[in-house]
Parts: sequence; structure tokens; C-alpha cells
Amino acid sequence: MDFAEKIRRLRRAKHLTQAQAATEIGISFRGYQDMELGGYPRYEKLLRIANYYDVSVDWLMGRTENRYAHRS
Repeated sequence: MDFAEKIRRLRRAKHLTQAQAATEIGISFRGYQDMELGGYPRYEKLLRIANYYDVSVDWLMGRTENRYAHRS
């Protein structure tokens, strides 16, 4: 599963539209939409997304299969 699919699934699990997710995360709707279409965010946005969905950046970027690697 790639980055775009991961954030799409996370958003849908919260029953949010792309616009709602973008607002909650604090990024533009267009920026969020682009990510679900295959674009990658800059580091600051990536951190916001990981924090909002409570998942690790490494999982989002495909570096680990452990979604919660950030938890101790």
C-alpha cells in the first residue's frame, strides 16, 4: 500500500471528506487532494498528517509495516 492509499484509508475510517480532513489537519484542500492522487507532502505537512491520524511517519512513507512505531 502506498502513501496515497494509506491516507485515503485513514480518512475514510474517520468518515471524512477530503475537505474535512484538510481542514482538520490544517492544510489546503487542493494539497490534500493532490496527496491522495499520488503526490507527497513536504515534511511539515507529513508531520501534521501523522499526528492527526496517530500513525508513524515511517509507516506512512513505507519504511516500516508497524503503523504505530512512534509509540513507546
